[in-house]
Amino acid sequence: MKSQQKERHVVDALYRISSLSVETQGTAEAFKVILEEVMTVLPANSASLALLNADTGQLEIEVGKGLEDHALGFALPVGRGITGWVALHGEPLLVPDVSKDSRYHLIKESIHSEMAAPLEERGRIVGVLNVDADEVGAFDDEDLKILTLLAREASRVLNKLWFIEQLTHKASQLEALLGIGSRMAGKLLIDDILQTITREARSMMDFPFAALFLHDKEKRVLRLNCLHGPEGSIEADETLGLEESAVGAAVRGNRQVEVSNLLRTEEHHFTRFIRSENLKAMLVTPLTFEKEVIGALNIYVAERYRFNDDSKRILRALADLGAVAIQNSRLYARVFDTEQSLRKNERLTTLGLLTSEIAHEIRNPLTVIRLLFDSLGLAFPDEDARAKDSTVIREKLDHLESIVERVLDFGKAREPVRMPLRLGMLIEETHRLVRLKLEQAQVFLTWENIPNEQIVQGDKGQLQQALLNLILNAVEAMPDGGELDVYAEITDESRLCLVMRDRGIGIPDELQGRIFDSFLTGRRGGTGLGLAIAKKILQDHGGDVELVKSDHEGTSFRITLPIAEMEKS
Repeated sequence: MKSQQKERHVVDALYRISSLSVETQGTAEAFKVILEEVMTVLPANSASLALLNADTGQLEIEVGKGLEDHALGFALPVGRGITGWVALHGEPLLVPDVSKDSRYHLIKESIHSEMAAPLEERGRIVGVLNVDADEVGAFDDEDLKILTLLAREASRVLNKLWFIEQLTHKASQLEALLGIGSRMAGKLLIDDILQTITREARSMMDFPFAALFLHDKEKRVLRLNCLHGPEGSIEADETLGLEESAVGAAVRGNRQVEVSNLLRTEEHHFTRFIRSENLKAMLVTPLTFEKEVIGALNIYVAERYRFNDDSKRILRALADLGAVAIQNSRLYARVFDTEQSLRKNERLTTLGLLTSEIAHEIRNPLTVIRLLFDSLGLAFPDEDARAKDSTVIREKLDHLESIVERVLDFGKAREPVRMPLRLGMLIEETHRLVRLKLEQAQVFLTWENIPNEQIVQGDKGQLQQALLNLILNAVEAMPDGGELDVYAEITDESRLCLVMRDRGIGIPDELQGRIFDSFLTGRRGGTGLGLAIAKKILQDHGGDVELVKSDHEGTSFRITLPIAEMEKS
C-alpha cells in the first residue's frame, strides 16, 4: 500500500511538472515548482537546481529550497563536487554518506546524504537537479530512479519554456527593429540617423555602450560619429586607421569581429575610456551597402561575455538597415543638390521625372534587403500572432530601400563609365542580385547559349540596372510564378543579341506600341519607368531593347549590345 501511494505521488508530481509548460509564464516560477514537487516525493530536507553558465563554464545555483540564502548563485566548476561530477559525466549519482565521498563540496553543515541527476537539452548537459538529506542513507536506488525520472521531465518542460522565452525575446527584437526602421524612414538628416542607429543598438540589445564609426575611403580612416552610454550621448573624438585595432580588421574583411578581452588585447581605440569603464568585450559589425563597407557599429560590454549567434544576426540586421538609411540620406542630399542645380539651369521640368525615377529605383534593391530577416531563422507557426509581426517587418522595410545608382547618375549627369565587361560575369552578378526575389516569386530563370566569354563595352552598374528592370518586369507579369528564359541569338560579329521570354499575362494590345514611353504603366502601383529607363541605358550604350511578341502565352524582348572592339580582332 505504501509503495502504491508513493507511485501515485510520483505520477502526480510528473503531471504537475509536465503541466508547467502550458500553465507557467517563465522558467523562474517553473524552477520553484519543480523543487517543491521533488521534495514532496523524496525524503529530502533541501534541494537545488543549478544551470551551466556557457560564458564561465561553471554550474550556478538558480534556485534552492531548504538551503541558506548565500547558496543562491553559488558557482561550482564542472567536475567539482557531487553536482559537478554529474554535470561532467551526464549520469545520476547517489551518495549515502557525503562525509565518506571526497567529491562532496560543503554547502550546508547539516547535509549528510545527497542525490543528483542531470538536466539535458538535445543530448547536452545544461544543469543538475540536486536533493539533500540530514540523515545518512536517507535515499536508496529507487529514490535515485525517481529523481532521474523527475529530472528528465523537468528537462523537457524547461527546454520548452526556454524556447518560448527565446521566441518572445526574438519577437521583441523584431518589434524593436520595426520601430527603428519606422523612425529612420522619417529621417533625412544623416546625423539623426547615426544617432538613432547607435542609441537603438545599445538599448535594444541591453548593452552598456555603443559607438558608430564612418569610413573615409579617401583617407582610409574610420571617424567616430556617435557614442552612446546608459546616460545618453557621450562627447568623444576618435580616428582610427584601417590597420589599427579589431575595428579596422572588421571593415577591411567586411565581417563581424568579436574581442573577448579588451584589456588584454592590443586595441588602439578608446584606451582611456575602455579602462575607466572597465569594458571587457566588444563586437564590431560592419555597415555594408552593396558590398561596400561604409562604417562600423560597435557594442561594448563591461563583463566577460560571449556574443551568441542571435545577437550577431540582430546586430547585422540593424547594421544593414542603418547602412541603407545612411545611403538613403546621402542620396536625398544629392537629390536636393541636384534640385538646386536644376533651378539654376531652368530645368525644373525634369524634377518630376527625377522624383518618379527615384521611386521606381527604390524597388530594385528589394532583393538585397527585403529577405534579410528570413536569414535570421525566425519561423513562427501560422497561428502565432508573431507570424504577422514578421510579415509587417518585411512590408515596412520596403520603405527603407535605398535610392541608389540612378539618382547618383542623374544627379551628376555623367556619361556611362565604359569598360570591357565579360558577359558571363555581368549576367552572373545580375542573377545574384535578383535570385532571392526570383525564389520568393517562384520564377525559374534559365540562361541558354550565352557566350560567357564575350566582351561588351559598357558601364557595369547601368547595364545591370537595365537587365534588372527587364527581369523584375517579367517577374511582375508572372504573379503565380513560372519560367523566364534568356537565350542568345546570332546576328553578326559586331552585335550581341539576347532574347528574354517570360510566361506571363502579356501586355495589352493597346499599350504595346507605347510601352517604352515614360510614365506609361498597365500595372497597379507601377511607375511606367522600368522599360523607359532600360531602353535609355541600352541606347546610350549603342544598343537597344524592343518588344518581339506579347500575348496570353507570354512576352519576349530582344536586347542588343555592340561587341567590344577588342573581341573582333
